[in-house]
Amino acid sequence: MNPKLKDLVIVESPAKAKTINRYLGSSYTVKASMGHVRDLPAAKLGVDVDDDFKPHYVVISGKRKVVKDLKDAASKAGDIYLAPDMDREGEAIAWHLANLIDKDKSRIKRVIFNEITERAIKEAFRSPTEIDMRKVDAQQARRVLDRLVGYKVSPLLWKVVHRRTSAGRVQSVAVRLICEREDEISKFVPTEYWTIDAEFTTPRGDVIKAALEKIGKAKAALGTAKEAADARDDIKSQSFSVLAVDQKEKRRNPRPPYITSTLQQDGARRIGLSARKTMAVAQALYEGIDLGDQGPVGLITYMRTDSIRVASDACDEARALIRSAYGDGYLPGTATKFRKPKSSQDAHEAIRPTDVSRTPDSVAPFLTKDQARLYRLVWERFLASQMAPAIYDATTVEIQGGRYIFKASGSVMKFDGFLKVYGEKPEDEEEKGIPRVEVGEPMGLAKIDANRHETEPPPRYTESSLIKELEDKGIGRPSTYATILSTIVERKYVEKIKGNALICTELGRTVLTILLRLFPDIFEVGFTARLEGQLDKIESGQDEWVKVIHDFYEPFRKDLENADKMRKELKGAVEEQVDEKCESCGRPMVKKWGRHGRFLACSGYPECKTTKPLEAEQVHVDARCPACGGEMVVRTGRYGKFLACKNYPACKGTQSVTLGVKCPECGEELLERRTKRGRIFFGCQGYPNCKFATWNRPAAQACPQCGYPVMVIKASSEKGNRLECPKCKSGAESQA
Repeated sequence: MNPKLKDLVIVESPAKAKTINRYLGSSYTVKASMGHVRDLPAAKLGVDVDDDFKPHYVVISGKRKVVKDLKDAASKAGDIYLAPDMDREGEAIAWHLANLIDKDKSRIKRVIFNEITERAIKEAFRSPTEIDMRKVDAQQARRVLDRLVGYKVSPLLWKVVHRRTSAGRVQSVAVRLICEREDEISKFVPTEYWTIDAEFTTPRGDVIKAALEKIGKAKAALGTAKEAADARDDIKSQSFSVLAVDQKEKRRNPRPPYITSTLQQDGARRIGLSARKTMAVAQALYEGIDLGDQGPVGLITYMRTDSIRVASDACDEARALIRSAYGDGYLPGTATKFRKPKSSQDAHEAIRPTDVSRTPDSVAPFLTKDQARLYRLVWERFLASQMAPAIYDATTVEIQGGRYIFKASGSVMKFDGFLKVYGEKPEDEEEKGIPRVEVGEPMGLAKIDANRHETEPPPRYTESSLIKELEDKGIGRPSTYATILSTIVERKYVEKIKGNALICTELGRTVLTILLRLFPDIFEVGFTARLEGQLDKIESGQDEWVKVIHDFYEPFRKDLENADKMRKELKGAVEEQVDEKCESCGRPMVKKWGRHGRFLACSGYPECKTTKPLEAEQVHVDARCPACGGEMVVRTGRYGKFLACKNYPACKGTQSVTLGVKCPECGEELLERRTKRGRIFFGCQGYPNCKFATWNRPAAQACPQCGYPVMVIKASSEKGNRLECPKCKSGAESQA
């Protein structure tokens, strides 16, 4: 190392660079690559299938200046330390950086750390390593596989459906799970069944509620109202006594610290964050938060992990805090260690606070609302994982009358243990005591009810339950779940409905039907899971990445050849003929897919280009065409909704759709618009002279605090819709 030159450190993000620079001091220059710097080209395949699938990488558009700055810094540096994240993707970024900034790579060193703290950073720099090419190869294999599928299959979808459709190797399997669950629900036929509940009185006057458990030696199974009524009437004639009493101590053990999937599940279930939002907030907590006098500090360990392992010093710190804050009674005799799941790669630790003494309350003033809530989840889950079990006194009583046996169960908490910190009870757990009774004591039948029930279909997936399903089936990896979910929603293959349930859209079902018909193996759940296992073998050195791609590509190539022959057949299958004639040429109209959904088009295309919205989608409004005076309907175009003459194409009169809300800046009407990527926003009709715009739907209500003439509707999963002033940010109860 040249002592006159500063060493260069390259990380992924500016936030991380700022935190690390503070720990390393003035002898290092820390710069950020801003994520990936090289990738396969966007406009072409970029994979040479005839040369062992050699990828052709290019500098990402918009990153040339970043790369130039890094090269300039490297030319003036001593050693070069590459410090992207420690997963496959981070290793690939390090490899790309090494290839771009130092041809002989003699100065390149790789540093890896699980947490951005002074201790961890300095330890990593004392023991630098080399780039792990097995991780790089595993990431290259994933990237090449996804590129082959996306760039070879998507053009087929363009020709059959429309150009905005695309095929993703893993995302399509997620869509399949959602669609198949919807099919299960639609085909489900509820089955009637009955239960019998009773209230018994003890000799001391106490009441015990119990449910019919057995009739004779068989489990009670009452399928009709008559069966239930007959059993109820027979029960009334019986004399009852206590058959058995079982009292025991029951322990409930804490859960392990979070891994990526469980953090995303609880992020959705407990604080209402999407998987993408959860990971973005966790990334910020990992990279570093400015804690005032302490400067930027990484608050949690690396958040992309499938390991529940925890460093021994972190366990010791947690145990010390538990002893001082809650007492020895809350501390197990030894540190708790959890059994490693079979599917875990165990590459690095579970998600935990970097310093457990930084309590949620102590750091909350420096965090956003979402950061504070997520940090509290991580902190509480980790601390609770090292605490003693909760202890309950559980009692089960069986009451018999003739051939009928009723059962009552209850439990009372004797010691709260880890629930002192991580106080969440299962939905089906109700704490209740059972009055004292003795075997053989007579019991009086005070009340009896027969209740009708129906079996229920399986629930729709939510983000939380879909992530769990993907994890259980071995589909994707911790770093991919958030992207999978956001992608299938953005592509409009899946949409969220009330309660955050995920349902398959008509477009999603159409695309999936085509994919499964053309490529039944690739988009099969088991195949996708096995492929993930092969990527793991590449990383562990058990397999070669080129061989894995070869084994995949040969059957895939044959499927592509067959698919190309079926294009016309498939196009006909998705174009549904309707009982309507073209207004221009008289030929039949057909339903087609376009970028904004289904529409009617003349079957004589391209000779006749007449199109119109589906009648069900033509929203009629109280407006007249400015050109011919005809009726207007709402249509959707490239930039959102607009009013069009119903007499189109004979008349092409149009008008903008207004919200009935005046622009607070100029008094013109506000409109609903779309960005080029399809995201809805609201802007002024007077654009470009007036540039007022907002992502939130405006409401014609003045701010009660500052008098601003418009407020916007802010959605909240916890409190529902509310109004907020875009100027002073004060809130009000929603009238929307």
